[in-house]
Amino acid sequence: MTNDAHARLRDDWRLAAPLIDGITPEVAETLAVTNPATGDEIGRVALADVRRADDAVAAARRAFPAWRDMPTAERGAIVLAAVEAVEAMADEVAALISLEVGKVLHEAQGDIRGALAMVRGMVQLVAELEAGEDRTGLPGTGQASFVRLRHVPVGPVAVIGPWNTPVFLTFNAIAPALAAGATLVVKPAVEAPLALTATLRAMAAHLPPGVINIVPGRGSIVGQRLAEHPDVRALSFTGSTGTGRRIAAAAAGNIKKIALELGGNDPAIVLGSAEITDSLVTELVAGCYSMTGQICFNIKRIYVHHSRHDELVEKFSAAASRIVVGDAFDPTAHIGPLTTREGYQNALRLLAEARAAGAVVHELGIRADSADWSAGYYVAPTVVTGIPTDHELVLDEQFAPIIPIVPFDTDDEAIVEANRTDFGLASSVWSQNLAHAEAVARRIEAGNTFINAHRLGASVPLVPFGGVKQSGLGRTHLLYSLEHVTDEHG
Repeated sequence: MTNDAHARLRDDWRLAAPLIDGITPEVAETLAVTNPATGDEIGRVALADVRRADDAVAAARRAFPAWRDMPTAERGAIVLAAVEAVEAMADEVAALISLEVGKVLHEAQGDIRGALAMVRGMVQLVAELEAGEDRTGLPGTGQASFVRLRHVPVGPVAVIGPWNTPVFLTFNAIAPALAAGATLVVKPAVEAPLALTATLRAMAAHLPPGVINIVPGRGSIVGQRLAEHPDVRALSFTGSTGTGRRIAAAAAGNIKKIALELGGNDPAIVLGSAEITDSLVTELVAGCYSMTGQICFNIKRIYVHHSRHDELVEKFSAAASRIVVGDAFDPTAHIGPLTTREGYQNALRLLAEARAAGAVVHELGIRADSADWSAGYYVAPTVVTGIPTDHELVLDEQFAPIIPIVPFDTDDEAIVEANRTDFGLASSVWSQNLAHAEAVARRIEAGNTFINAHRLGASVPLVPFGGVKQSGLGRTHLLYSLEHVTDEHG
């Protein structure tokens, strides 16, 4: 199945090459991009240098005035035409995402199609905001006879994308920037650059040269340069907290907007007032294991009241036992392999250390015939019980299908444990008693706290999404995303 998809891959998609001012410059050094299900090379990524990054920023700066000044309706029509061009090849892009990331095909479809829907929504939002906000006569306007507030694009925007959801999450910044009239320099993740590069090239063909520029390369070189470049007026990064700190430090040398969506170690608290229903268990399992546990706001740890602990572990384990682990193109598979070798090795290490600490490790799930466990980065859906509350598996982000389940005695204890880490992306509270759940939710330190949900789709577009503490800066979704790539102009 994987081999068939690999064979059908377009030849011109096998290299993630730079695109600067509409031109593809040569880059001597490349790196292999491999399929995590097999270890086979599926393509290569060019490793651009600082000079190419500078060239891309210069191109974005030159293209900015005309793109900014284009009438909103005209610019929106051009962007929507670019979206339609990608829509026509969306199935192929999804297959490429599955090849380079390892996620099952329906999740890859959501990656690309969700990104295109986001662009359409941003174009509509910018059109609705075109006239600006009339604040004439409101308190605080003094003697002014006319007061209007508009959102104007900041200038060139740099976007450093992640590998786990390479198109959708990168488009969290690309979509508002394009719609608002900003120009772009995008650095794809070297681990999964092919689908994003193919998507952006297809869109760029319908846009003026320099509006979208692509500079693949190492984060320590290209990412560092984009962060410190004085002509980059806003920068968005999605990835690890450690890298986010380095980007913030590099950007501190000049004044620019930065948005950082960083790591998470999201807790789920199952209260004593909860009933362990089939629907509750199904939602918990989906929140833990979707995309093989490689979502920034997956559930990473479950705290359950001791009176519900044994029942939850039994029912949760039974549900996890039905998860099929297989090749991304296997229609029976629910999850695929981990994406990176580093992530795979870290997962194995955490399991070994949990066993050494006296924890009980339950490796569950069904191994499909399509999965080659000797070649791919496969990890079974795993439940860990009896683990110390200060173990790394509990306090840090595992980014794998491994879930520690920890009992607690009181709500206060659960809240202390939930807030114990430096992370604060998302969280959830579970109970049929909504008043009880809301009382606990208000005390959790996180950007979002869901009740009786915690997975893709739980974070609704009208509510801002982002982290607190070491999980990031800034917010995304609709106007919140738009605010990052625009300035308020009174």
